[in-house]
Amino acid sequence: CLPESTLPTRARDIVDELTKGFAFLSGGRGKDNGCIITFPENPHFNQVPQEVLVKVLSYLTRIPSQRESDTKFILILDRRLATWTSVKMTLQRIAASFPGNLHLVMVLRPTGFFQRTFTDIGFRFSQEDFLLKLPVVMLSSVSDLLTYIDEKQLTPEFGGTLEYCHSEWVIFRTAIESFALTVKEIAQMLQTFGMELAEMELPEDIYSIERILALRTEKYYQLKEDITTVTKEGNMLLCSLEEPDTDELGEEQTQERSGDWETVNRLLAQLHEMETAFDGFWEKHQLKMEQYLQLWKFEQHFQEVGRFLMDQQRQLADTGDNIAQAKQRLEELGNLDKTDLTGKAQVMILHGHQLAANHHYALNLICQQCNELRHHSDVLLEEIKRKHNHLQKTLDLLTSLQQALECCDEGAYLLANQPMDKCQSREGAQKALQEIEKFLESSSLYLNADPQILSSDFELILTPELKARIQTVQIKLDNVRCMFKNRQACFRKLADKQVRPVQLVAPRPENPPRSKSPLFSPKHGNVHVINELIETERVYVEELFTVLMGYRAEMDNPSMTFLLPPVLQNCKDVLFGNMPEIYDFHNKTFLHLLESCLETPERVGYCFLERREDFQMYEKYCQNKPRSESLWRQCAESLFFQECQRKLEHKLGLDSYLLKPVQRLTKYQLLLKELLKYSTSCEGVEELQEALVAMLDLLKSVNDSMHQISITGYHVNIGELGKVLMQGSFSVWTGHRKGPTKMKDLARFKPMQRHLFLYEKALVFCKKREDHGDGYDKTSSYSFKNFLKMSAVGITENVKGDHRKFEIWYSGREEVYVVQAQTVDLKMAWLNEIRKILFKQQELIKELQPKVCECLCECVLIIVSREQTSLFITTS
Repeated sequence: CLPESTLPTRARDIVDELTKGFAFLSGGRGKDNGCIITFPENPHFNQVPQEVLVKVLSYLTRIPSQRESDTKFILILDRRLATWTSVKMTLQRIAASFPGNLHLVMVLRPTGFFQRTFTDIGFRFSQEDFLLKLPVVMLSSVSDLLTYIDEKQLTPEFGGTLEYCHSEWVIFRTAIESFALTVKEIAQMLQTFGMELAEMELPEDIYSIERILALRTEKYYQLKEDITTVTKEGNMLLCSLEEPDTDELGEEQTQERSGDWETVNRLLAQLHEMETAFDGFWEKHQLKMEQYLQLWKFEQHFQEVGRFLMDQQRQLADTGDNIAQAKQRLEELGNLDKTDLTGKAQVMILHGHQLAANHHYALNLICQQCNELRHHSDVLLEEIKRKHNHLQKTLDLLTSLQQALECCDEGAYLLANQPMDKCQSREGAQKALQEIEKFLESSSLYLNADPQILSSDFELILTPELKARIQTVQIKLDNVRCMFKNRQACFRKLADKQVRPVQLVAPRPENPPRSKSPLFSPKHGNVHVINELIETERVYVEELFTVLMGYRAEMDNPSMTFLLPPVLQNCKDVLFGNMPEIYDFHNKTFLHLLESCLETPERVGYCFLERREDFQMYEKYCQNKPRSESLWRQCAESLFFQECQRKLEHKLGLDSYLLKPVQRLTKYQLLLKELLKYSTSCEGVEELQEALVAMLDLLKSVNDSMHQISITGYHVNIGELGKVLMQGSFSVWTGHRKGPTKMKDLARFKPMQRHLFLYEKALVFCKKREDHGDGYDKTSSYSFKNFLKMSAVGITENVKGDHRKFEIWYSGREEVYVVQAQTVDLKMAWLNEIRKILFKQQELIKELQPKVCECLCECVLIIVSREQTSLFITTS
């Protein structure tokens, strides 16, 4: 036998050997559907080299085997003109080299008298040897052959009607295989071209992109022409084969006769599918290239218009040093053409909407930038309005201060011009007092103005200069009021005018202050709540005890071990977690503390606060819950659990009771809220409020830790990062870097969906995956992507375009991440936590600074502007 690698797979590899025709596959079938291979009369057959015989037989048996498995073969040897020696040698060679499942060998034995006699005698003595290797049947004539094979399955030389031309068969086989090879080459060319389109780097200028698009278009049409040529070749070959008439032929004949036709037809169908897919791919690629050009132009114009709007915004003044300047700038703002200022942005937004309407691939980015332009326009208009209001308030303040100063000057002038010599009489003093009172009455609005109230009313516009002016006016007003007060006292003495003293009486309060009522007062609904808290605590302890005794302890019961599934062996701590620890705490400690509150109900909140550290054991229980549930699902239907449930007479399965600790932890905060609702003015309410906060914090900590244990791919000890403070899902954009762009990188315009974990020492970026099981078994995991040390993190609180966005930057903006929260409140919650970490680091640095003089510490840098607020702390 020859090695597999040397055996032929195509007709053209052995075309010379096939052309000799010492064996051929006519397409006929035996009564048992075996394929017939014919060995026609050939006096030179035994001279054919064994290697050639193996190749031809391997090729002929491979053809039907490709269409059906476990193919049987029937050999017809025409040796009517041969000798017994030749027949014997032929059978021996076939036995040694036939590669297929040989079902039957039929030999038309020699017809000559002597050779026929020799054959009968020789075969009789050699029959046992041949039957061990070949199932051989010796036939005397063609008529004997017809008893085994239908005449429709035999060629004319054997008395049949099956038409077969060996030379045409070789030509068609060669053509079919050549066509198949060409189709394969076309497929490889299309795949190569597709990879080239996807991987080629795109330049950043219009001319180069248009040139690349033209070259690719030319290559596309060239490939289309090649496909058309191959398709024509296949159609011609299909016409030459002629589709068989299935009405006249049997099932086996139809299958054999139509095999080549179906092969070519299938290849043509594949070629058509490839062409259709290629056309669709090219159409999408061409559209994306054109849209890439559109996007490139749009982004350029977007940046230009954005800079224009920002420049206009910066050029608007909102302060005035004096009344005249404030009036002038107010007039300038009023004369601005707002339509002209925002016109460019409106044109850009309209262009963006047109691109979006045409289903541009960067729809999200275009809509985002349109929203940013609209936001910039709105900000500009709001800024004009704000600055107008700012200038108007500045003008009002300056006017008020000017009027107060003028009033002070008039008052001083009045006092200076009063004739003191004429005021020494009672009548003169009374007249002077009347003049003063008249002036004070008419000027009370200015003279009695409180500068503190003035500062409060105009707090938003106050500058150091304006504050200095207010202080100056305040001093002058105090001086003038003091002058009037002294002058009035002097004239009153002269006029001897008696003034009845006014007795000040403290007003009686409408409602006397209520004293705090006891927490356990019957008039409050909290009586029921405290009873519910204690009673449910007792039930909870009893349920835990039942589970531990009725299930966990039974796992060690020798009489129950035969029911215990193998997967549960030595897995009590996995299934039940630290439930024994939880039970001991509630049974021995916490239940007694709550029961003592029946006498001192004001201590309910203190009970939770005193034992807040003990409740941390629930975090361990919840972290083990996924492992416990996984183990439970593997053996939930076991006889062990069914028997335990039957003994306990439980209606619910064990999984319901394993959920009790989680439910109880949630129930506490609900009961504390209910207590607070009825205890707004009771003793101990502060402790209740603090206890509620502690339990809510515990629930959050448990929830965060449950997410943390699902982080995969972080190969360092995650405990070194400190406590997890917050976690949640966000949309994240990374900063754009300059350089060549690939088609596959165009997805950068879409945000990455990342799940962030904020630790005391680092910020961890993960990708959320739903890849563990399906249905009930499906759980989330978080694939680690990146982490940032908090010692090198900075934040920008406000990002243009969306109030939900903020920036996180790293190592002096070497890396920048734009993070979008789902709500503004969520964003502020994260910013507050990050600020706490950064300020805590700053305080630590300040404490270490006197001890380590070599260390350099850069203080907190807070940048507040009209557009953004940034916070950054670095250490070196």
